[in-house]
Amino acid sequence: MKELALYILDLSQNSIRAGAKNIYIEINIDTSKDMLKVSIEDDGCGMSEELLKKVTDPFITTRKERKVGLGIPLFKELAQLCEGNFEIFSVEGKGTKIIGIFKLSSIDLVPIGDMASTIVSLILSAPDLDIVYKYSKDGYEFLLDTKELRKVLKEVSLNDIKVLNWIREYVEENMKGDTEV
Repeated sequence: MKELALYILDLSQNSIRAGAKNIYIEINIDTSKDMLKVSIEDDGCGMSEELLKKVTDPFITTRKERKVGLGIPLFKELAQLCEGNFEIFSVEGKGTKIIGIFKLSSIDLVPIGDMASTIVSLILSAPDLDIVYKYSKDGYEFLLDTKELRKVLKEVSLNDIKVLNWIREYVEENMKGDTEV
């Protein structure tokens, strides 16, 4: 994949398939530590200990449509390629958390990419899903919480084209052009 936003989209779609009602996505950049951290946490069905041990194998998947699952293995491989690490935690019936830590100066690190489109795509694919997206860089923080947006919008759906366009612009604006890293 050519950008972290696509990894995040893929992993978040796993969360949706796992029945998540809430997804917490965080991107944290600390230039003084030469580190970029991505985490995706959900309250989906979680995984058994047995599946958790095997989930980084591309030929292990719970999907019925195809026999391979590449999102988690590729994310892990990218973290390791970028002199970072990968962790996954899951409790059956509670949810899953995936963390990728990357060396910011690694030549193999792909750009963050289009997080605005990733957030909009998730809203379109699961309109009732609550998403918290937190982006931080060297003390600057930006937070988008769809639950809070719903409170303000009341009867207006997040799927309304004007709302989706606003969300896209809001995310783009508040990431301050940091799509390249």
